[in-house]
Amino acid sequence: MSGGAKDGAEKDLAEDYRGSGFGASLGCGDSPALLVVDLARAYLVDGSPVRAPVEDAVAASITLIGAARAAGLPVLFTRVSYGPGTADGGLFRRKVPALRVFEEGSPLGDFAEGAAPAPGETVVTKQYASSFHGTSLAATLTASGIDTLLICGLTTSGCIRATATDALQHGFRPLVVDEACGDRDRRLHEANLLDLEAKYADVLSLDQALATIKEVRGKAVRGH
Repeated sequence: MSGGAKDGAEKDLAEDYRGSGFGASLGCGDSPALLVVDLARAYLVDGSPVRAPVEDAVAASITLIGAARAAGLPVLFTRVSYGPGTADGGLFRRKVPALRVFEEGSPLGDFAEGAAPAPGETVVTKQYASSFHGTSLAATLTASGIDTLLICGLTTSGCIRATATDALQHGFRPLVVDEACGDRDRRLHEANLLDLEAKYADVLSLDQALATIKEVRGKAVRGH
């Protein structure tokens, strides 16, 4: 299928969704935070079984992290880590043997360069795709009064999709940042964002996300 035909098919599907009553905007709430999902070296190091062409997504995520910190927004990070033998990965680990790269002690599980949490920032350790499954993330967000998550990281069809879906189901507005998410193939990225936009999340461009952060910062300054 040519690029033009492909773009047309995606446009038709998006229009079909909207015409059927899907894809209403959630918008940003009163108290947003940035959630940075699994920006691990495993996706960037040649020879890693989960290596993917995500350098641009990582760079965009780092831009978001800097903007959120400058604006005083909470920044939370997730990481995958399994104990020795990875038994705590359960059926997910059995389904995806490549997840062995996240066994405790593996340098591939470390944060990507430039994407490490700052002192005092929350780090959620998880064993499954969703950042909410089996973790304290929902309780942490609720205790902090956070109602909206700008979501970036890896990978779009896996942990980003699962996290955004669960955010909605836990009552937090998920705003997924297009250029700041990445996957093994552009087609996976685009298809999953299209479906998230229709059913579970708002999908923002990087510029829209930065403008949202700037607006929140402006409100905070005016509030003082």
